[in-house]
Amino acid sequence: MRFPSRAKLHETTFEADTPAGKAFDVALLVLILASVLAVMLESVAPIRHQYGAALRAFEWLVTGLFTLEYVVRLYSVGRPLRYALSFFGVVDLLAILPTYLSLVFTGAQALLVIRALRLLRIFRVLKLVQFVGEARQLRVALRASARKIIVFLGAVMTVVLIVGALVYLIEGEESGFTSIPQAMYWAIVTMTTVGYGDIAPQTVLGKVLASAIMILGYGIIAVPTGIVSVEMSAAARRPLSTQVCPRCASEEHEKGAKFCKDCGAKL
Repeated sequence: MRFPSRAKLHETTFEADTPAGKAFDVALLVLILASVLAVMLESVAPIRHQYGAALRAFEWLVTGLFTLEYVVRLYSVGRPLRYALSFFGVVDLLAILPTYLSLVFTGAQALLVIRALRLLRIFRVLKLVQFVGEARQLRVALRASARKIIVFLGAVMTVVLIVGALVYLIEGEESGFTSIPQAMYWAIVTMTTVGYGDIAPQTVLGKVLASAIMILGYGIIAVPTGIVSVEMSAAARRPLSTQVCPRCASEEHEKGAKFCKDCGAKL
C-alpha cells in the first residue's frame, strides 16, 4: 500500500475545498462533539459508575486518533514549528494532552473540554468565509486595543488598591476587613457590581465609599467596550478565502490570492 504524499496529506488535513478534505473535517468535528459529550457524561456520577470504563476507553481511542492526526499535520506542513505555535496548532496539542496528563494527575481528563475550541474550524469547513473575516476583524481589534486596555486595567488596579486601603482603615477587622488584600477583594467585587455580600461596610462612611465605588463601576465597565468598539470600526475589511498555506499553515488569505501572505509559498 502506497503511503500518501505530503501534498495529498496536506490537502486532506488542512483544506476544506476538496471532497476528501471536507469529509475529513466533518468526521473530525463529529468526533470532537462525541468526545466532549463523553467527558461531560463521565462527570455525572450515576453514568460514571455504570459506563465509566466504556467512556474512558472511548476517550483513549479518540485521543489516539487525535494524536495521529496531530503528527500527520506536523508532517504534511512545510514548517511544522509554525503550525505548532499557531492558534489551532496549540489547540490541537491541548486537545490530546489532558488524557496523557491524567496518568499522572487524577482528574486531568476533565480538561478535555478544551477540544470544543477545535469546533471553530466549522466556519472554514462550511465555507462560511464571512464569519472567518469577522473573526479576523475581532482579533485585529483586540490586538490593537491590548495596550489601551492594559493601561486602563493598571489605572483600575491603582483605584482598587487605594479604595481597599481606605475601607480597611475605615471599617477595620471587626467588620470583616481583616487585611488590605481582603479589602481589595471587596473593592473588586463591588466595583464590578457582582456583590457577593460575604463582607460589607458597617459604618456610614464605609457605606458612602461603597456607593461611590458602585457608581464608578458602571463607568469602568463601559470603557473597555468603547475601546474595542472603536478599534473594530477601524479594522480593515477584505474578502478572505479558506485556503491554508502548505508551507507555513498560515490562513486568512485574500480571496483569489496565489501566494501566501506570510512566507510567499504558492497556494
